[in-house]
Parts: sequence; C-alpha cells; structure tokens
Amino acid sequence: MKEEQNVEWKQIWRDEYLKWLCGFANADGGTLVIGKNDRGETVGVPDAQKLLVDIPNKVRDILGIIVDVNLHAENQREYLEIVVEPYPYPVSYKGEYHYRSGSTKQELKGAALDKFLLRKQGKRWDGVPVPGFHAGECSQAALQLFRKKAAKSERMTEAVLEDSADLLLENLQLTEDHYLKRAATLLFYDNPEKFATGAYVKIGFFVTDDDLRYQDEIHGNLFEQVERTLELLFAKYLKAYISYEGIYRVETFLFPPQALREALLNAIVHKDYSGGAPIQISVYEDRIVFWNYGQLPENWTLDHLQEKHPSNPYNPLIANAFFRAGYIEAWGRGIAKINRECREHGIVLPIFDYRMSGLMLTFYANPQHLIAALGEELARRILGEKVGVETTQKTTQKTTQETTQETTQETTQEKILALLKAQPSITRRELAARLGVSVDGIKYRLEKMKSAGIIRHVGPTKAGHWEVLK
Repeated sequence: MKEEQNVEWKQIWRDEYLKWLCGFANADGGTLVIGKNDRGETVGVPDAQKLLVDIPNKVRDILGIIVDVNLHAENQREYLEIVVEPYPYPVSYKGEYHYRSGSTKQELKGAALDKFLLRKQGKRWDGVPVPGFHAGECSQAALQLFRKKAAKSERMTEAVLEDSADLLLENLQLTEDHYLKRAATLLFYDNPEKFATGAYVKIGFFVTDDDLRYQDEIHGNLFEQVERTLELLFAKYLKAYISYEGIYRVETFLFPPQALREALLNAIVHKDYSGGAPIQISVYEDRIVFWNYGQLPENWTLDHLQEKHPSNPYNPLIANAFFRAGYIEAWGRGIAKINRECREHGIVLPIFDYRMSGLMLTFYANPQHLIAALGEELARRILGEKVGVETTQKTTQKTTQETTQETTQETTQEKILALLKAQPSITRRELAARLGVSVDGIKYRLEKMKSAGIIRHVGPTKAGHWEVLK
C-alpha cells in the first residue's frame, strides 16, 4: 500500500491523529497506517494489542464514528491499519472540522467550512434561504426580462410565466418555507451585492499587465449583468479586422462573439459568490482573459472540461433560471461550443488555467487578424516577434477550421511556444486539442524543439512543467 490521497503513514500513534481520521471521514475515506515511516518501511508499533482496544474507543467517543482497526505483521514487526469510511454527515474533532485534500489534512474555516457543511446537507450556496427578502423586493424589470426570454425559449409554460412573482419564483425552486433563496437575490434583485459582496463584473483594458488604461464595472441583477457586459465589450473594448466578401468590406471581431458570450455565462453560473471577488475581464490588444473565483467539481481536472462531460453547475438554481431563459444549455456543452467557435473563427483554442484561486480562460487573437486590425508595425510590437505579412484578401479573410489545421509547421511551432509560455503545465493532449493536431504530431514537434534547445521539460512527465529557452 502506497502513501497517497487516501493513505497516510505514521510511525507511532498520537491522539492528535484523530484529526487525520476526522479528515478521512469528511472526505472520501481512507486508511491511517501506524508503524510505518515516510518511506513505507515497517518499523513496528509498541503496545499494538492495547491500541487495538484504545483507538476504536477514542474514535467513537471523540469523533462519534466507528472505524476498523486491523493488526498486521511484516518482517516480524507489527503495524496497525485504521480504516475510515466516508461519512454522509459532518464529523468534527472537538468542534473542529478537518478534511483530507490531496495528501494533506486541512482544518476547514470560514467560507470553506460553510461550503463543506452545505454540501454534507445536500445543499449549494445559492440554495440557502435568506431571511427578510421577499418577492416584493424583486426587480420588476428583471422579472419581465426573464418572462420575455423564457417565453421565447419555450422552456416554461405560458401559464407559469403569467403567474404572480411569488408563484414564478416557487416554480423556479427559489423558495423554501416562507423565504427566498440566495439565488433569487442575485437573479431578481437590483443590488445583489447587499447579499453577496463582489456580485458584479469588472472589465479593464490593459496595454501591459501593469498598465491599465480604462475600466468599467457592471452592477445589477445577473440577467442585466450579462446583457450590459456583452454590449460594453463589443461597443467599447474589442477591435475588429477587415476582410472582403466580393466587393463588400466586412468588419469581424478578433474574437468570436458566441465564444465570449459562452465564457461570460459560464463564469456567472459557476462562480463561487461566497469569495467576495467580482468576475474580471481583462482585455488586451491581442488577447482577452476571463477570471472568476470558483472551483471545479470535486475530483475533476481541466482534462474533464475538454472531454464530453455532464452538466454540473456550481450554482444549480442560477443555472436553472438561465436555462429556462434560454441563455445556456443543460448538457455541459459550453466548453465544446467555445472550442468550436474558436476553430471556425481561425484562432487557437483558449487556455484554461486553474492555478489562480479560480478559473482563468484566455483567448488569443490570430496574428494575421491582428495585423489586419492594427497594422503590421503595431501588431509586430504587440506580438513581440516578426510576423510575415500578406496584405491580400486571402490573409485577412476569416479562416475556417480546415485551413487552421493546414497551417505550416513553423506556425504550429509558434503556437505551441505561445501555449507553453501561457500555461507551462499544459499536457501534450491539451496542446493537441487546442491546435487541432494529433498527439503524435505534438510529440514530434516537442521532441524536435527540445533537441534544438528551444524548450525543456522540468520534473516528472505527468507532474512537471515546460520552460521556453529561446
């Protein structure tokens, strides 16, 4: 048995290890081994027979749970295995709540403790009742907008949409006893920040990371935030490039509007509103970055997002209202839609980064589109590299998915380098998915660049990171 997320080794027993057992019970269960060192070598445990009786009693009396304690022998030395099952209700150690995360034990406090206790009760943050908030305080404009959108989507019956605000909110599962839930304060109240600090969207235009030129904040109910944020993005912040369809001049945004819309909706639906930070959209000349405070579903990785996956919104009540209003689908297809829109728009697939206390999503403009939008000199300076320019209509036309996949090896290498700089821990599989290249093709190019001294990989294959040397 190896030491891992669900296994911990200790040389001797101490009563403080009840905290570890508490952490296992509150997570996915696990095994605490007494009598092995950090290398997994059996060193033996004194008084094993006494501990066989003492440990179960202490666990029962202090934690209120039952564990199995098994005695084993290896190389004529005895050790104990304390097996803990995952418990469906919160388990505390003298009023403290501990949780096993990865290979560490953490004491839960503040917002983390609130989320844990809600999850153990089968609830989410947006499903908690709010005393003192009632249907009469809901925005009539927000309710009317929802009714209009839901009628158009045909995802609610006309009879329900014509009901009173109280019955409509009840139908959306936003009531509990005589109270409205937190989701209602965000969806249908004009000042949701009264109930959730940071429940707004912030947009800024940056020349460099530390050079902010202008910014805006979008407040109001969540439906209004979506509408106003998208309007402001395309009217004030985003640039377009020029192409021609026959004799007609066409202006096209550097980034696909539907992909940006989906990214914003994902951020709003999946945001952890207990964190107190607004959704942040950072716009640069050559890229746009979405960030929202939140977390992936338990035991999910970024790879899960790129694969076909079920819908698992962090705020299911908010997601349900957005679904009924026709803003989103309910099949977990948001990421697939974003990727498809990017391919059809002729840009690389966006980069997902989960290392910044939330989820960051970065879209990069096609260098040729950027040249058409800004001119060669400014585009070169922004990209920080020499860009071959063709001023023909063919270069500036919108690139299809097929022509994107037919880029030259040199262009693919440049894209790989950009992705490695943006996300050093990116995998070959993720690179292949973002560039529309086979995994073998990515492997070939990476090996070639390593041989040329352009890049190097630091650390183990699965857990290391890339460094760009040139």
